[in-house]
Amino acid sequence: MSVRTILYVITLPLVIWALDSININGIFKKNRYYQARLLYLMISMSMTYLIVNFLMDFFESSRFI
Repeated sequence: MSVRTILYVITLPLVIWALDSININGIFKKNRYYQARLLYLMISMSMTYLIVNFLMDFFESSRFI
């Protein structure tokens, strides 16, 4: 397994745990549960991608890996 894959596996649950504190359903209209869940999924995947790329760039620039 590559380092990037390990970072994805570690970061995704942390991002989902952090986003769990936000009430996304309050932003949407009534009975729009599936759209709220889809937005939650898209935000969590996007944040995971950004965090992993930031960490990889940081490690590569510091020559830590």
